Amino acid sequence: MDIPRFHIAFPVNNLKSTKDFFTKVLGCSLGRESDKWIDFNMYGHQVVAHFSPEDCIKSNVNKVDGDMVSCRHFGVILPWDNWEKLREKIKNKKIKFMIKPKIRFKNLKGEQGTFFLEDPSGNVLEFKSFKNDSMVFEK
Repeated sequence: MDIPRFHIAFPVNNLKSTKDFFTKVLGCSLGRESDKWIDFNMYGHQVVAHFSPEDCIKSNVNKVDGDMVSCRHFGVILPWDNWEKLREKIKNKKIKFMIKPKIRFKNLKGEQGTFFLEDPSGNVLEFKSFKNDSMVFEK
């Protein structure tokens, strides 16, 4: 599917640990960077970490299918095979899942594989996949 790329900027409290997490754990490539921000290529989308420790705050949570999900999070919807590969990569690196990989809404509309990670600054990322891409927005 050919869709526009998104851009998101978020605060971090340490650029080096953020750079290591996004490149070594998630496999993002680097774009431009300065002593105040870093651009990452996350599956073709531009995500930008801005050094702003005072803005690194925890968000509230909502209960979703039995899990307490951070109200403020971002991530990507991957093809199923890519989601499984990333899940295994995270497991093999012994990175702690904030919410462990699971199938959410099993046998219901919107059934999806999902897991959540927290970056070193407390930003929450969700990685998900739908076996059937038409379910992404199905009610």
